[in-house]
Amino acid sequence: MSCHDHSHNYNNIKIAFWLNFGFAIIEIIGGVLTNSVAILSDALHDFGDSISIGLSWWLEKYSTKGPSERFTYGYRRFSLLGGLINAVVLLCGSVFVLYATIPRLFSPEQTHPSGMIFLAILGLAVNAIAVIKVSSGKSENMKVITWHLLEDVLGWAAVLIGSIIMYFTDFFIIDPIMSLGITGYILFNVYKRLNSTISLFLQATPTEIKVDNLIAGITKINGVNGEHHTHAWSLDGEHHVLSTHISVDPTISPSETTSIKQSIRALAKEFGFIHVTVEIESQSGDCSTP
Repeated sequence: MSCHDHSHNYNNIKIAFWLNFGFAIIEIIGGVLTNSVAILSDALHDFGDSISIGLSWWLEKYSTKGPSERFTYGYRRFSLLGGLINAVVLLCGSVFVLYATIPRLFSPEQTHPSGMIFLAILGLAVNAIAVIKVSSGKSENMKVITWHLLEDVLGWAAVLIGSIIMYFTDFFIIDPIMSLGITGYILFNVYKRLNSTISLFLQATPTEIKVDNLIAGITKINGVNGEHHTHAWSLDGEHHVLSTHISVDPTISPSETTSIKQSIRALAKEFGFIHVTVEIESQSGDCSTP
């Protein structure tokens, strides 16, 4: 990713932060005035989002720093850290929403549907703009933020439909039902995203990389007799790293060795790797790396 792309990323996160934070304040006021637990719950949710998005804004910018003596790969994994924190915050917020909403199922309270309709339309507009701003990002951090905001868009669509129903009926239990439905959907997607982010932290192979196919391609390269210790992992869900040991004949020339390395790097680039380490070993040699 170029410096321009990174600048574009954190500028869009900054816009998403201010949109989310500003609207969360509006939600609290509107939730109190409409007596809607769904809106108040979403207000708390949005404040949590604002905190995590603000942190992501800083981390995304920080992740553009080049390599240093302490972080020789650079700071890209700080972007992944932002994605992890975001997912955890969203998970905790969802649990709190469930705790606050369940009592309303047994004792529904009257809400003000007309005010809820207005807030729902405003919420759809604000969050849709924020989604458009961040959806072009490809890092794990940007993906999590996009999910945050997309879930809010879907949530406000549900609130709009529920508010219209309550406007024409006295079926006020719809309010806590909507809150539970939105939260359940968020928890489901947060589980998937958190699982993906933790896997990347544990240096699991990126899901889109088929290592068997990569190895098959490597072994077909002219002069390669075998491979071992092939490892693939990702810095941030977008920038992938590969290392591999290649067995060749002891009589191979330096120029042939260079050609093999170039072929492997070209193949790895097709699979999405940005950093490739290739160690060439003669079949008579001993590889002591575990």
